[in-house]
Amino acid sequence: MRFYPSRKALPLLLPALLLPAFLLLAGCSGDKEKTFVEKPAEELYEEAVAALQEKEYKNAVTAFEEVERQHPYSVWATRAQIMAAFSQYQQLDYDGAVATLDRFIQLHPGNAQISYAYYLRALCFYERIPDVHRDQTFTRNTERALRDVISRYPDTAYARDAVIKLSLVYDQIAGAEMEVGRYYLGRHLYQSALGRFQLVVRDYQTTSHAAEALHRLVECYLALGINKEAQAIAAVLGYNFPGSEWYENSYDLLEGRNLAPKENEDSWIGKVWKKVF
Repeated sequence: MRFYPSRKALPLLLPALLLPAFLLLAGCSGDKEKTFVEKPAEELYEEAVAALQEKEYKNAVTAFEEVERQHPYSVWATRAQIMAAFSQYQQLDYDGAVATLDRFIQLHPGNAQISYAYYLRALCFYERIPDVHRDQTFTRNTERALRDVISRYPDTAYARDAVIKLSLVYDQIAGAEMEVGRYYLGRHLYQSALGRFQLVVRDYQTTSHAAEALHRLVECYLALGINKEAQAIAAVLGYNFPGSEWYENSYDLLEGRNLAPKENEDSWIGKVWKKVF
């Protein structure tokens, strides 16, 4: 499974405050290095926005940074800082954008655009989520950053979008755990496999991997001869996913051993599964 985050909607979320009327003015000339001379803050900012509009992101970053360099205490400098981060994001310079946003957050915690800064920071991790076969460091970073947006600014559009993205992130994390669990299971390392599948069932049971994780637990417990746990988990699987292939597979495995799904109040599954019976 490959994870493909979308960048299409992001420009629509860029705060209108940061894009004044002169956004639509004609832009800069090419991608050549520019030499800046002392100019009013508004004029420099206008040039930077024009470069951004022309998708000359490298020039835009340089120009926004020049606003801050020449007029560090102006309102334009504060706006330019977050716009530089947005330009870096568009340039795919995610590390640079995160560094810029971290500085903005530290220097301007009460700014009107602080919620957007946290959101854009989360997207810089989100865009780098790898497929489930690779290291999931960026996925974990994305989870923390999105949860930060939701907890700090719950009533914003950014939080609402973060909730949607977080569900995809959870699915990705669960998918990665399933990959490792299947690897262990295929090599008959049942205890190691159990740990991975239990984690998915405990922490990511609302993802698309929950039914398979329950079935794999049934497989592991049967292989270890722990039949009562296998029966209890199969019962939960049958109750919550009665028509799924995973329940049919678990049922067949139990039937082959003259067993059947059976509730067990002493099983750990009843303590962690939110929709038992």
